[in-house]
Amino acid sequence: MGQKCNPIGFRVGITDGWRSRWYAPKAAFGTFLVEDERIRRFIDRELNQKPPFAGVSRVEIERTRDDVKVILHTARPGVVIGAKGAEVDKLRERLEDLIERRINVSINEIRNPDIDAQLVAANIGEQLKKRSSFRRIMKQKCEAAMAAGAKGVKIICSGRLGGAEMARTEKQMLGSIPLQTLQANVDYAVVHAVTKVGTIGIKVWIYKGMFGEEEIKRPESDGGRFRRRGRRF
Repeated sequence: MGQKCNPIGFRVGITDGWRSRWYAPKAAFGTFLVEDERIRRFIDRELNQKPPFAGVSRVEIERTRDDVKVILHTARPGVVIGAKGAEVDKLRERLEDLIERRINVSINEIRNPDIDAQLVAANIGEQLKKRSSFRRIMKQKCEAAMAAGAKGVKIICSGRLGGAEMARTEKQMLGSIPLQTLQANVDYAVVHAVTKVGTIGIKVWIYKGMFGEEEIKRPESDGGRFRRRGRRF
C-alpha cells in the first residue's frame, strides 16, 4: 500500500494519448527511441532554459517512413516562430542536423497557461531562483489556476526552502484531486529548480474535470420579453 504512480502514465493508452506516436521494427526501435529523447532534450535546453523563454510545455513526435513530425505546445508561439518564421526554420535545420532526418515542425498555442502543470511548475522554479517567498508563490499559483477554471490544484515543493539548513516539504492545495479516477483529467509535472542553496523539487497536479466533459452553454436571456405562457384549461 501507499505506492505512488505517475498520473500521466497511469492514464496513457486509456484516457490520454501517447506523446510519441510511431511504429518501428525491433531493429530500429532503439534508434528511434534515442532520437526522440535527443529531440526532447534539445528543445527543452534551447527553448525553455535560455532566454527568451518560449514556455514549451509538451513535445509530441509522430513518424512516417521518411519524415519526423515534431509538435510543440507552447504558451509563446511568437517566440518560437520568430519574424516571418525565421526562428522555426533555424530550429528545424538544427533538429535535422541532430538526428539526420527530415523534420516538420508544427506549433500549437496553449491558450490558458495557468492550468498547464508544466508551465506552472517551471514558473515557480524561476521565481524560487530569484529568492522569492515559496509560500506566497505557491498560494498565488493555486489561486490563479482555480480562477482560470481548474477544479483542483496541488503543489508540493521539497528541498532547502528559504535557504534553511535542513530540507523539508511544503504543500499547498485547493479544490479536489481525484488521483484514482481514470476518467479524471489530471495534469501533472515535475520540475527541478537549481538554486544557490541546492536543488528544489516542484510537483504540480491540476484537475481540469472529467475527460469528454463539455461545458453546457445556457441560452442567452431575452430579458423576459418572450415568456412562455402556461397551458390553459
